[in-house]
Parts: sequence; structure tokens; C-alpha cells
Amino acid sequence: MKKQEQQRSRVLTRRALVIAGGQAVLVSALAARLYYLQVVESEKYTTLAEDNRVNLRLLAPPRGLIVDRFGVPLALNKQMYRVVMIPEQAGEIEKTLDAIGTLIQLTDADRRRVMREIRRKPGFLPVMVRSNLTWDEVARIEVNVPELPGVTIEEGLVRQYPFGETASHVVGYVAPVSEKDLQNGQADPLLELPDFRIGKDGAEKFHDLRLRGKAGTSEVEVNAYGRVVRELSRKEGTPGEEIVLTLDMALQELAYRRCFAEKSASCVLLDAWTGEVLALVSSPGYDPSAFAAGISAAYWRELVSNERAPLRNKAIAGQYAPGSTFKPMVALAALEAGFGHDMTVSCGGVFHFGNVKFHCWKKGGHGRVALRDALKKSCDVWFYEAGRRLGIDKIAAMANRFGLGVKHDFDVPGERPGIIPSRAWKLATRGERWHEGETISCSIGQSYVSATPLQLAVMTARLVTGRAVQPRITRERGLMTGAESDGAPKDFPTIDVPRKDLDAILDAMYAVVNEPGGTAYAARITDPVLAFGGKSGSSQVRRISASERDARGGFTKKVHEIPWKERDHALFVSFAPVHAPRYVCAVVVEHGGETTGGGSAVAAPICRDVLREAQKRDPARRIPDDGSIAEAQQVGSRS
Repeated sequence: MKKQEQQRSRVLTRRALVIAGGQAVLVSALAARLYYLQVVESEKYTTLAEDNRVNLRLLAPPRGLIVDRFGVPLALNKQMYRVVMIPEQAGEIEKTLDAIGTLIQLTDADRRRVMREIRRKPGFLPVMVRSNLTWDEVARIEVNVPELPGVTIEEGLVRQYPFGETASHVVGYVAPVSEKDLQNGQADPLLELPDFRIGKDGAEKFHDLRLRGKAGTSEVEVNAYGRVVRELSRKEGTPGEEIVLTLDMALQELAYRRCFAEKSASCVLLDAWTGEVLALVSSPGYDPSAFAAGISAAYWRELVSNERAPLRNKAIAGQYAPGSTFKPMVALAALEAGFGHDMTVSCGGVFHFGNVKFHCWKKGGHGRVALRDALKKSCDVWFYEAGRRLGIDKIAAMANRFGLGVKHDFDVPGERPGIIPSRAWKLATRGERWHEGETISCSIGQSYVSATPLQLAVMTARLVTGRAVQPRITRERGLMTGAESDGAPKDFPTIDVPRKDLDAILDAMYAVVNEPGGTAYAARITDPVLAFGGKSGSSQVRRISASERDARGGFTKKVHEIPWKERDHALFVSFAPVHAPRYVCAVVVEHGGETTGGGSAVAAPICRDVLREAQKRDPARRIPDDGSIAEAQQVGSRS
């Protein structure tokens, strides 16, 4: 018995030793591991622990301002308040939204957006319920916060456009980042921020990267569930750059008011010396603030269904048959081809080409006319004959030299090139050869010919300077005062056209406005110091029947009986002052041919008012400072 107990004791002792040895090995391994983790890998795991405890979050910087040439703000940031909700603290979301809806207005669209955001985000991240609260709405929410779990008021910035529709197409607007924006390869982490806005049109889009600025950072301490405990440090972002535009908002407002009086119109006012755009109007406009705050479905439907196309920048994207405003190009091509200033054509009101009749706008014709009177009275038959002799390629080459049919890399998105047809163009685009009869219509700015108001302004600027003026709307040199003059014109390349030919065209355009019998004589400025010259035009939007032709010639038929969208466009291009041109203005009134005068009666008065105000606002710019430039730009002695 005793022997058995001794044997059992030895077995237990061996087992105990084995277990103790195993425990010793395990403890040694554990100690070694702890030493490795806490000593050898100490720095690594300290860093990981700190990363888990501290989150670095981006802060959206204030967007840069956009101002006009005198520092008048066109786009700025306005302080605003928004109500946000943390879903996991709010309890029943629907009941919380109902409670908020009794205090401020919440649309069905707001509620759907909130529910969509809640499904996409973790429950501890705030979701915006509504932004741009009035002070009364903020007060109502704050008073009831104790009864609204998870609901708070936050402060932020929203883009504001003080001039609204007046400069909407130039300034543009900002809107939330879309999936398409993210897929376009933009690597800016700011785009991932929930409430970040980027430029979608106008200068906001063209200068978006400069306007964004640089992000700030916020270091926050979070718990194991990712909830913010406290903010450890904060570095505000760098605001975006200030963008200075060449616009003069006083002139912009005047041009917009005058264009808005018509159903649909556009206007471009250009400083021909520098290429700076002083006014660029497309009417009607839209409210850019509505896009920044979040456009409603009703307002969007109103915009897209409006036949006057308020979302389209007609000044740079509207492509119109230029009508008789194209005739100076044909006249210059004729002079270059050696036709002579005294080439006369007999106008009986009809031009015969084969078995086809091309009519002059004046029933009965103008009699025998030379170039000056052909432009002054806008005789179609003279230009039919000139076009027949020239051919389309010579006309196209001259028009291209003066900025038609080409894009100018303008610093507002959406510019269209227009069309200046040629034999090669038709073969390349339509696979057809050119017919000589098509040249007849093109010679008066109809058929395939189309141009934008910006191009018509550039064409006129090149006429008065003899240089390849390039338009721009961003002023890089900073703010300037109204009394400042840039001195001599910018050194644009010279256009290879004799000065005497340009002067002949400008002299005829002077006669259009300032001599009896000129098509725009009724729109003249009687003050000789402010006098302007120009060329009117009316362009068809459809083929005119024989009965309607009587209405166009003798106006025996009421023009207002023609539906608005089928009426002619009314155009006018102009320059001032006539003794030393500096400002040029182009106006297109869509379907504005409601009177006997067309462009002269509808578009010319807009040019007159805008040019008169431009000269009055800046008298120092009326006379060139440099004598040689003044001589080069001299139009001729006119009283």
C-alpha cells in the first residue's frame, strides 16, 4: 500500500514538473513577446495607437472672390446657418424630421435627401437637414433644441452673387460635386467633402482651381467608435485667389437692362485697344445663387422650358446668320481683289443668277450704287454681284482674318466657333461640292454663314484697329481706377489689309449712322464728340414666301402676325468715337425683326446707349495718347 502511494506520488511529481516546465516555457514566450511588443516595436505601436486616437480632417477653405475692374464684388461668400442632425442621437428619424418641420419649412425633397444621406453615412456623422436658414428660423430651432435630440445649428459659408441675373453668364455659379466630376480624374481631396462646391459655369468654372484655395486641417480626438471627443488643433485653410474681371458693372447693368427690354438678346462691349470685355450680356439670365444653395426642381423646369433659353450664354455660344453686318467683310475682299472703291452696280430690287431671283431688301431697289452707298444703304444687289465675282473662298479668307469662323480661346467656357463656309469646308463636312449660287446668299451673311456676338465684336475691333485683337475678360494686373488709361493700344499682330481700305469701310459705317439715307440714321448720337458708326443687319431664320416678301419690302402685311420664333434676328455692330475709335459694341436681338427697321430700329439703339455711356464714364480713353497710333486709327475727317 505504501509502495503504491510512493509510486503515485512520483507520477504526480513528474506531471507537476512537466506542467511547470510547460508553464515556464509559456511564460517565457509571453515575456519575450511582451518585450518585443513593448520595447522593440514600441515606436511602431505608439504611432498606430496615436493614429487610432487622433483623426486628421480637411477643412474647406473660403472660396476666392470675383470682382469687376473697380473691385465691385460679383461673387462673394456669405455667412449662413444650417441645421444638422446626428442620426444615432436623434431617435426616430421621421418623428425628428416632423418636429423640425413644425419649426421651419422642410420640403419632400429635403426629407428624401436626408434619408438618402443617412443610409450612406455612419450614424454618428452629422447630416444636413436644411441650409440658408433665416435668423428667425435659427432662433426657433435653438429654442427647441432640448426637445430635438441630435439636432444642432452649424455656421458655414454660401456663395452669393450680388448682381444676380445681370452677370450670371459671365460669373457663372457653383454647385455640389457630382459623380461625373469625381470620375473626371480630379485628385483634389476637397472634392470628397460633403458640402464642397465647385465652379460649374462662367468664371467660376474657368478659374475654379484658383478660386478653391488650399484646405485647412483639424486634428480631433476620437473614441473607439470613431466619435469625436474633442478638437486638439486647427489650421484654417488658405482662401482662394481673388479674380479680377475686365467688366465695368455700370456698363454691364445698362446693357442688361436694354437687352432685357427685348424678349431675348445679347450684347458685347469691347475695348478695341486692349481686347478687354467691358460688358458681356446674355438676356434673359438666371439666378446663380439658386444653384449655389441647391436649385429646386420647379425652378429648374422653369429654366429649361423657357423658349428664351436663359441658361445659354448667347453672347459666346449663340450662332446667328450675321446678315448685313457681314457685308464689310465682302467689301474688304472686293477691295483686296482690285474691284476699286468706285465700282458701281445697278440695283433694281432683284438680282438674277441663272433662273433664280435674289431680292434686295428694298422693294424697287437702290438704283446705281458704289461701295460706300452700298454699305450705307445696305444694298443687297451690290453684294450679290461682288460675291459672284469674288467666289466663296476669297470671302472666307477675309472673314477668317477678322476673327469669324474661329474660336478665340475666350476665358469664359462655352465659346462656339460659328461657321464661315468655303469649298473645302463643304466638301469636308457635307461631302458635297460648292455651288456658285450658294455664294450669292453667303455674300449678304445668310445661308451657311454664322457668327457669335463676341465674334462680331472682335470683327469690328479688328476693323477699327487693323490689328488681330483677342478678347479677354480676366484682368491679371489687379484693380485699376476709372481715371487710369493704359496708354497705347496693346501690340496685337497687324492684319495684312491696307489702312486705306479699312478707312473706306469705317467711313461707310460712319455714313450708315450719321448721314441722311443711312439705315441707322434715326439711332445716331447728335453730339459729334460722342458720335458712333456701325452696320445694321437682319438675318432670316426661315425661307420667306412671296407674300411675306411684300411685308419685308413694302410692309403691307403685319409683321407681328408672324410667330415670334419665325421672325428675323436683328443685329448691329458699332464703334465709337468716330474720330478715334476705341470702343466697339455688337448686339443681337433674337427674332427682333418686329419693325420696318430690323437691326437699325431694334439693335442700333442698344449700341447707341451703351457706347454713349462707355464714353461718358471714361472720357480719358476717347483720344489715343500716342500720336502714331492716333494717325493709324484715324477714320477721316467727319463732322
